[in-house]
Amino acid sequence: MTPDLIYDQLIGAGCARALTFSWGGNPGVGSLHRLRDAVENDWPRPLSIHEHSHAGMAAAYSAGAARLPFGMLRGYVATDLPGANPQVREVRCPYTNAAIATVPAINPDVTVLHAQAADRQGNIFIRGIVGAQKEAALAASTLIVTVEEIVESLAAPINAIVLPHWIVTAIAEVPTGAYPSYAHGYYARDNAFYLAWDEIARDRERFTDWITRHVLCSRDHAEFLDSLAEAA
Repeated sequence: MTPDLIYDQLIGAGCARALTFSWGGNPGVGSLHRLRDAVENDWPRPLSIHEHSHAGMAAAYSAGAARLPFGMLRGYVATDLPGANPQVREVRCPYTNAAIATVPAINPDVTVLHAQAADRQGNIFIRGIVGAQKEAALAASTLIVTVEEIVESLAAPINAIVLPHWIVTAIAEVPTGAYPSYAHGYYARDNAFYLAWDEIARDRERFTDWITRHVLCSRDHAEFLDSLAEAA
């Protein structure tokens, strides 16, 4: 729902052709500069955007989880957002004839989540600020979950979110897998990294050097990014 640093990295590495989102930025710092560069200057490739509110994204994921064709909400009616996003349309309520905004359901081919724990049966335990993680999981064709730890028993308290094993495609134990963000109950957010990212992402050459050294394992992809930097 809210693109963060990892989205900036994916966009800057040329891995995205479109972004559907409700807010995009470096939390507490400012813009995602690779996102802005792609939208404003088509670097490293053009990026289409489909902008929503948080409520619109929640409605889209909920519709996807329920296998409905679209979600409905009142928030978009009489606003200028439909002018910026042609996916936002409206229907008439069959009971009151009131106009209700619609958003197309989101059904990801793959949803990737990071959670606190999984048990040996493959059930997933999520707690903290959960957002639309449950809906995004249920809406997907394939669900990949990284977790802080694999445990014998989840010991989930009442009202906890537990994703059942039969909707999970694969699990990987990845301690600190949410870094530089936080995992509730495990570690805090690394605010210094978010500040540092603003400088790294602001400049194409510096970003290309960082993503090549820290992330990419493919020589061909690294050479591709080098060529983009030279062309810029």
